[in-house]
Amino acid sequence: MELADFDRSPNIVSLFLSRADLLGEAPMLRAKHEGQWVAISWAETARRVCLLATALRKMGLRPGERVLIVSENRPEWCIADLAIMAAGCVTVPTYTTNTTRDHIHILENSGARAAIVSTAKLGKALLPAIVQTDMCRHVIGMEPLVPMQGGAYETHLWDDLIAGGDAVAARARVDERMASVGRKDLACIIYTSGTGGAPRGVRQHHGMLLSNVYGAAQVIDEDFGWDRGPDKREIFLSFLPLSHAYEHTGGQLLPIGLGGEIYYSEGLDKLAANIEEVRPTVMVVVPRLFEVLRTRIMRQIEKQGAAAARLMDWAIAGGMRRQAGKRRLTDYPLDALIERTLRPKVRARFGGRIKALVSGGAPLNPEIGVFFEAMGLTLLQGYGQTEAGPIISCNRPAAGVKFDTVGPPLRGVEVRIAEDGEILVCGELVMAGYWQNEAASANVLRGGWLHTGDIGHFDEKGRIMITDRKKDMIVNDKGDNISPQKVESMLTLQPELAQAMVSGDRRPYIVGLVVPDADWALEWAQANGEKFDIRALQELPAFRAAIRSAIDRVNADLSVIEKVRQFAFADEPFSIENEEMTPSLKIRRHKLKERYGARMDMLYRA
Repeated sequence: MELADFDRSPNIVSLFLSRADLLGEAPMLRAKHEGQWVAISWAETARRVCLLATALRKMGLRPGERVLIVSENRPEWCIADLAIMAAGCVTVPTYTTNTTRDHIHILENSGARAAIVSTAKLGKALLPAIVQTDMCRHVIGMEPLVPMQGGAYETHLWDDLIAGGDAVAARARVDERMASVGRKDLACIIYTSGTGGAPRGVRQHHGMLLSNVYGAAQVIDEDFGWDRGPDKREIFLSFLPLSHAYEHTGGQLLPIGLGGEIYYSEGLDKLAANIEEVRPTVMVVVPRLFEVLRTRIMRQIEKQGAAAARLMDWAIAGGMRRQAGKRRLTDYPLDALIERTLRPKVRARFGGRIKALVSGGAPLNPEIGVFFEAMGLTLLQGYGQTEAGPIISCNRPAAGVKFDTVGPPLRGVEVRIAEDGEILVCGELVMAGYWQNEAASANVLRGGWLHTGDIGHFDEKGRIMITDRKKDMIVNDKGDNISPQKVESMLTLQPELAQAMVSGDRRPYIVGLVVPDADWALEWAQANGEKFDIRALQELPAFRAAIRSAIDRVNADLSVIEKVRQFAFADEPFSIENEEMTPSLKIRRHKLKERYGARMDMLYRA
C-alpha cells in the first residue's frame, strides 16, 4: 500500500477492492453484538459488496441512478455505499434524524429509484415519503421492515440479497463495470445539512474523494507514520453521522485507503467506554464533542483533589505560553512532572495509542486545542466544506500546530484570498456543482474556483486563518463587523453555559440566547438548597446572577463592540431533534431566530 495508489485508482471501488485483495482475512469492520466486538474481514466485505451490487443491477437499476441510504453507523452502511458505487449507481446518504418532509425533498430532488434502510423505526419516516413521491421502486431493509399500504415499491431483505450467489462471477462483473468508471464520474450526492434553507445536493465525483483521501493520508504518513503492516494498522472509531461528508470521507474512505480498521461506536452515551475499549489511533471529531470531553476531563481531574487541579492549571498555562512562543525556563521541569503524573491518565481515557484527534465541521476555540495539547494529546484542526470533498486544509505538526489556524492546504489544493477576504479553492477536490440547481452552482463556482463564503487570510507560515463566515457576520448599527462564532465559543467554554447564540445585526449592541449547563445547574441547586428544575431555576435572581457572572467573565476578554450586554434563556437545549442544530452540531441561526426572535428583540428594551 502506497500513497501513489490514490493517484492511480480510477474510482473508490477499485481502490477498495485492491485493498481487500491485499489484506484478505484481516478484520476491516467491527460492531458490538451481545457485548462483543464482531469483525468482518476485508475479503468478506468485498464479497458482500459485489453480491449486493449484482442484486441492485438485477432489480433493474441503471448506471447513474441514485440510491438512498438511511441508516445509523454500522458495517452495512459501508457495504451499501460501496455496493451502490460498484453497481455503477450513485449513493445518496440521508440523516437518520430526517423527517418524512425531509425525505420527500431529497427523494424528489435526487430522483432516487431505490433506498436502503436499516430498521423498521427509520422506515416509519421514510416509507410515507416513498409512497407520496412514487419514484422509488425498491426498498431494501437491513432488518425486517413493517410494510406500508400503498406505493408501487418492492421490499427486499438485506440477508436474502447477499446470501448464496456466485461471488466469483459477481466480482468479475464489478471489475468489468469499474473499468469504465473514471475519476470524473459521479460517486455520491451528499445533501448539506444546512444552517439555513432547504438542503442542496453536492455532486461528489470519484476523483474529488480520492484526492481528498490522498491529502489526508499524506498527513498521517508524513507527520505520524502510517501503520500499514499485517499486524499493525490504523484504527478508527466511527461515531459522527456517515451521512455527513466529514465522516464519510474522514471516517470511512480514509481508513479504507489506509487499509485500516473501522469500529462502529454504540452511540454518544457509550462513546467514552468505546474509546477505551477500541484504543483508536485516529479520531475524527466535531468541536462540540471536544468541548464536552474537555468539561468531563476537567471535572474528573478536579475531583482528584487540589494537587491534580493545580497540575492541570500549570499544564494549561504552559500550553498557552507554548502557543504564544513565550515559554519560561520553569515550564520545562513542570512539563516533565506533568508528563509523568497527569498526562498518562488522560491518554489512557483515549486508549493510550491515539496519534491525532482531528477537529472539523465547525470552528474550534483555540483554548480547546491548548487544553488537549496540554493534556498530552495531539489535536489537529481541519477546515473544509461538503463542496470540497470536504477537506481543504489541516494543521500539521511538521509545520507547527497553531490553534487559531486551520493549517496549510492539503496536497493538490490551491487556495487564494479574494479582494474582499473570501477564501477561494481550486483543484480536483472541488465539486462538479449542486444536483439539479444550476443557479446555486453558478453562484459558488466561478472560473474554476469554489467561493467558500468564509473570510480569512494566510499567516506567515502559509497556514489558513479563518475570521468568519460572510453570511454569519454581524454588522452593528455603526457598521462594525463582529464574529458571532468567536463570542459563542468563548461563552460555551464557561462551566455554567452549555450552548449560546448571539445576535445584533444592525443593532447598537450584542445580545445572547443561552442554555445553562445541566450538570452545573444541578450542583448550583444543591449548593443553594433549591429543587432542580431548570425552568424554575431560571426565574431565580440568584441563578440569573450566576449566569450573568459567567457572561461578564467572557466580556472582560472582548472588545467593546463584542460584549454581550443582555441575555435571555432558551426554553430547551438546541438539538437536532428540534431542528435548532445540524447533524454536525452547528447551530441553525434562522431556526433560533424564528423561535426566539421576539424574546431577543425585547432585550433591546430592557
